[in-house]
Amino acid sequence: MKKSFNENGTLPEFPRDEVRAAITKGIQQAEEQTNMSQASIQMKRKSKRKPLLYVASAAAAFCIMVGSAAYVSPTFASTLSQLPIVGSVFSNSGFLGLKQASEQGLTSTIGEKQTINGISVTIDEVLYDASNITVGLTIDSEKELSDYYFGAGPDFTINGTNPEVSSGGYGEKVVSPTVRTGIATLEVKEDMPDSFEMGLTLEGKEGEKLEFLVPVKKITNTIDVPVYHQQQAEGIQLDVSKISFSPSGIALDLKATEKGTIDNAQVGASFIEFRITDQNGKEITSHSGGGEGHFDKGEWNFSSTKSFDPISDDVQKLMITPYLMLPSGGGGVQIDKDGVETKIPFDKSSLKEVKFQSFTVEVPKQTK
Repeated sequence: MKKSFNENGTLPEFPRDEVRAAITKGIQQAEEQTNMSQASIQMKRKSKRKPLLYVASAAAAFCIMVGSAAYVSPTFASTLSQLPIVGSVFSNSGFLGLKQASEQGLTSTIGEKQTINGISVTIDEVLYDASNITVGLTIDSEKELSDYYFGAGPDFTINGTNPEVSSGGYGEKVVSPTVRTGIATLEVKEDMPDSFEMGLTLEGKEGEKLEFLVPVKKITNTIDVPVYHQQQAEGIQLDVSKISFSPSGIALDLKATEKGTIDNAQVGASFIEFRITDQNGKEITSHSGGGEGHFDKGEWNFSSTKSFDPISDDVQKLMITPYLMLPSGGGGVQIDKDGVETKIPFDKSSLKEVKFQSFTVEVPKQTK
């Protein structure tokens, strides 16, 4: 029987204020720890099931996870820092999948704009593929804005309700003192509908609140290939169920389990990533992905969808190698139903390298 967080079995209210406070504090810590000139990225993780706020920071990325564990590719931050112009956010993002999807007309052009206190936000483009819902937006202000004025980006709703478990990220590029572009993502879950109305809410540092409602429809030219790969390594059970191919990229679905305790989500299974190469040894760029974790009957159960660049027409076979992307530092905060915070120290000694077996997947001809 799964652990319940309220004695009556109901789900606790999501600690929005605590999460936003942690985001602000984490951003400040990340800025103090790095001298990099590239734009930083903040990832937010939310879970209605388990009010666990897990914070991890590194030189190139800052992560906030609620009831999940994930690695964020530094590629996301570094490419956003090179965005050249405002407009066509996807085409100029530096991400091959977003660029290709936009150029092939697979994205939904929104163009909805709202202005408050001299700050205008435009929702430019939306892409809903096999791994993420991605939103491109532009922020234009009459006066100079501080970095990440809208925090960790927009909150999402699906048909008016919060996703039960959601993970995603937000990164932005300062184009000028008063103009910036941003890309926000929401990881796709199995129970999401193929089309719906998505609510987006942005809250500024001075109390501004902008709300958008945009139609979202999943792209149809996606090919799902069953994989059914299973393996065990150092107490980790790894299951890869399928891999999906589309013009916007590759999506790989995984589940992983490992024995542990409910007080410690810091287990190797939460840090699984994949390296993919084609038949010529060329590596396919990874953009990682979020994940969800829950504790049940003495085991941690994790699920995630990892995203990669789209492949070229000449790719016939993929070699997939699982590995652990272990963090070098971090920590966390657990928030109980009464809002009481408990610090979770980071203990690298409890983690170890794990060697997984590689496996291959034939690329279907229909993708070419």
